[in-house]
Amino acid sequence: MSNLAAPVLDPHADIVDLTAAIVDIDSVSGNERALADAVEQALREHAPHLQVLRDGDTVIARTDRGLARRVLLAGHLDTVPLAGNLPSERRTREGREELWGRGTVDMKGGVAVFLKLAVEADAAPTDLTWIFYDHEEVAAADNALTRIAAERPEHLEADFAILGEPTSAGVEGGCKGTMKLEVTARGVAAHSARDWVGDNAIHRLAPVLERLDAYQARRAVIDGLEFRECLNAVAISGGIAGNVIPDRASAIINYRFAPDTTVEQAEAHVREVLSGLDLEIEVTDAAGGALPGLDAEAARGFLAALGEDVPVAAKQGWTDVARFSALGTPAVNFGPGDPLLAHADDEHVPLEDLRTSLEALRRFLVPGA
Repeated sequence: MSNLAAPVLDPHADIVDLTAAIVDIDSVSGNERALADAVEQALREHAPHLQVLRDGDTVIARTDRGLARRVLLAGHLDTVPLAGNLPSERRTREGREELWGRGTVDMKGGVAVFLKLAVEADAAPTDLTWIFYDHEEVAAADNALTRIAAERPEHLEADFAILGEPTSAGVEGGCKGTMKLEVTARGVAAHSARDWVGDNAIHRLAPVLERLDAYQARRAVIDGLEFRECLNAVAISGGIAGNVIPDRASAIINYRFAPDTTVEQAEAHVREVLSGLDLEIEVTDAAGGALPGLDAEAARGFLAALGEDVPVAAKQGWTDVARFSALGTPAVNFGPGDPLLAHADDEHVPLEDLRTSLEALRRFLVPGA
């Protein structure tokens, strides 16, 4: 039996210290229990105004004051695998203070902001739901929100949702959809010294790559935000030996499409791009995007509380805001950290981002802040 004490989080601590404490609890996907325990304990001890529930390694905390609107704030506890970047450390570069370590950006900085405000916002102008969930960085089927949506959908009901994804303390509306397709070419196997009796399947993929290379991606402007679509080959495979003409080769294609496009329309578009080629095309994974939803009344109130200086842009990736969009709930991404540093070995967050995100959300949730 281990003699190590369970990690303890103090939500009243300075936001930088709280973030560092959360980062230092290793929670690679599948290993979130210690962090979930610490979050649950902190909420039960410091937030008596909240109803705290545990669902696997997801912690849900709610107010139920009978107010006219409900805002949901969600942040995932897990990270991608470590790269020698724990424990966290503070560094100063070019006069800027930063916190380095796995999860500082994606997205334990956002989790720290949410945990601190869950304790503070005992008199928020709306009812609140806080969700600290597991298994976001892996397959969608394993994501805790998938389970909750299927088994306890009432916990996801809200008029507006905020995902603590890294946005450099700006607002990123909506998100793009994503689709993966396996494109397979067939040929005839032969000895490579007698290639004229075979048909090289790898060579048959050449037109696919040529079309992708020449592809002009659409830029869709929705509610004033520009979503840039992307269509790329992300993997290619084929061949069994250095002296065999391959009879099968495949490429994995990833299509990131604007949220005004359905999954069915996205598939039809890729098939149109590759039309006329002798290929087998199979969709292996797909998820629709989310419209910005910034015209919703709660979203307008959120933007007004943040102030005119907070930048607003489109989310160029896929996030769990799409889950809420599918439920008819407008949702935005808002959190500390540069999204381009998510999953990077040198992952780090400016301390100013943590403080700015905290103060901005505090203005929205804590009257008189």
